[in-house]
Amino acid sequence: MRKAAKLIGKLVAWVLLLCILVAAGSNALVLISTSDGITTAESARNRGADAIVVLGASVNPDGTPSDILKSRLDDAVELYQEGAARKIIASGDNGDLHYNESSAMKAYLVSQGVPSQDVFCDYAGFSTYESMYRACKVFGAKSIVVATQEYHLPRALFAAKALGMDALGVYPEGEGSYQDQLMYNIREIPARVKDVLQALTSTPSTFVGEPIDLGGSGDLQ
Repeated sequence: MRKAAKLIGKLVAWVLLLCILVAAGSNALVLISTSDGITTAESARNRGADAIVVLGASVNPDGTPSDILKSRLDDAVELYQEGAARKIIASGDNGDLHYNESSAMKAYLVSQGVPSQDVFCDYAGFSTYESMYRACKVFGAKSIVVATQEYHLPRALFAAKALGMDALGVYPEGEGSYQDQLMYNIREIPARVKDVLQALTSTPSTFVGEPIDLGGSGDLQ
């Protein structure tokens, strides 16, 4: 019994060590491989990418963007005005009839002066990886500029590049930490591991669907 217990203990220790090494390696890979892809809106001026991809976040009960989402959207507006791309993909979660991030995102972008036909809604952006997968495989983007917070950008850029896209990331300049920033930072650690595995295996998004032409109008989806 004692020998069996020791063997099990050693096995558990090796499994934990392996998990730690995988997590550490995945996070290092994501952070190091994307460090040169994070820039400013000014640097992305006139880039002429296929699309600006703004990643979804929570929406308030009244349908307005939360503070963290509003920052991403304001970032996307600036990128659009700087000519980073002529189209915006508002990629968010619409998995529930009573919750729609993408429509709220488009409404806000339009209220800030972005032409409605230039904003495409991705209603199946259920995760960062899925947003990148759909930008590539459904919307046909070859080059993108990603708008989200600094802590979030490396994971998005890694997935985009692993899927074959030329990608830059821009975060809202001058913003401070959010109330739950520590939680967001901790959550990124396992999330990066998950996205590395998905990206390296080209796992399809939950919904793929018919191709959407970014050369058309976002009002005709």
